[in-house]
Amino acid sequence: MNRCKIQILGSGCQKCRKLAEYATQAADELGLDWELEKITDPARIAGFGVMQTPALAVDGVVKLAGHLAGVAELKRLLG
Repeated sequence: MNRCKIQILGSGCQKCRKLAEYATQAADELGLDWELEKITDPARIAGFGVMQTPALAVDGVVKLAGHLAGVAELKRLLG
C-alpha cells in the first residue's frame, strides 16, 4: 500500500486543527499508511485553487474545502 499524504490547508484556526484531528482519526480507523502536512502559507493554499478554508487535500488533490467534515465523511474521502 502506498503512503498517502493528508494535507490540511488553512490558517491554523480551531476548525483547521479539528479537521487535522478528525482526518488523523479517519486515516487510523481505515488502517492507512499516512503522513500529515499542515499548509498555512496563503500563497501555497491559493496554489491549490482553494478560496475557503479549512480544506483537505490528499496527495495534492483537494477533496474538501470551506467546511469542517466529521470522521465518517473523511473516511469516505480517504477510503
